[in-house]
Amino acid sequence: MGVVATPVGPEPTGPVQPATDSPALRSTPAGRLDPARCSVQALLRGDSAVATAPPARRWLLVEQPGPWGRDALLESRFDRRVASRLAARARELGMRIQLVRRPGERLSDSGRRWAVADTTPGRETVRWSTRTDDAELLQLPWDGSIGEPTQVPTYLVCTHGAHDVCCAVRGRPLARALLTADTSASADVWETSHLGGDRFAANVVVLPWGLVYGQVPEGGQVLLAAHAAGQVSLPFLRGRAGLTPAAQAAQHHARGELGLLGVHDLPPRRVTGLPSPAPGIERFEVTLAGPDGDVLVTVESRLSEESHRLTCAAPQPGHWRTWHPLSLRLASSG
Repeated sequence: MGVVATPVGPEPTGPVQPATDSPALRSTPAGRLDPARCSVQALLRGDSAVATAPPARRWLLVEQPGPWGRDALLESRFDRRVASRLAARARELGMRIQLVRRPGERLSDSGRRWAVADTTPGRETVRWSTRTDDAELLQLPWDGSIGEPTQVPTYLVCTHGAHDVCCAVRGRPLARALLTADTSASADVWETSHLGGDRFAANVVVLPWGLVYGQVPEGGQVLLAAHAAGQVSLPFLRGRAGLTPAAQAAQHHARGELGLLGVHDLPPRRVTGLPSPAPGIERFEVTLAGPDGDVLVTVESRLSEESHRLTCAAPQPGHWRTWHPLSLRLASSG
């Protein structure tokens, strides 16, 4: 069976199969990126982005036009006196903060919109509000009890060039393409700060489901078309935020084997650790809810032997874990 990859530490990678003819690589005109850049090297190595979605289920989106430094919240036009308190509150609530802005620096009506997104299965929502100033965010509830729910998918495209130039060079054209596509009326498109997995640029998260994509070609129509049909775009899917890496790997493998691409298909019911066959190897049995009964997937992860720079700014090479689906079987619904 094939190999999928997920990270050890904050920045993931993992070689699976050669991808020298990857659509994402073909979509980048020659000279736009140095061949030594992390996203080019990842594509040439065939690194898989599967099972690398972040753990957060609830997200705080804060509109902040203008430039972002490497630490977007602290190094932007956002009120610095408020930023650290905002970050502390997010940690306490287990939420992830993303700064957002309209593609091409185009402001929304106020330039001060903010939203709470909940990707928890059965509670998927994105609710938008407007703040009078940054400090007001510390007083307002973040439980989704206020704000207007959006009726279309929200696309956050990472364009955080101060964190990694690959995100800007690949992400900005993608954000513009999504905004101007014929089907853009059914999508709410924003640029966003660091999503993780820089070398998988262009990276996108689609809310309210928390579906994270990587190595997305510049046009982006494949994502719009898939979600317009209520499906995921499996070739570019990194995973669903909030799921464990083992559950992401199992779900991805089962989707491919069973052809179940609906955004709500194959939700994980249980992840069970199995005895390790050797040091450094982890095994799990993941139970997914299928249309005709449970789907049981066994996956194994191993620490890589090789190492590479995991971002353009990485001071030294790093290792990662590769995920190997070992078996899939269907349990009778009776």
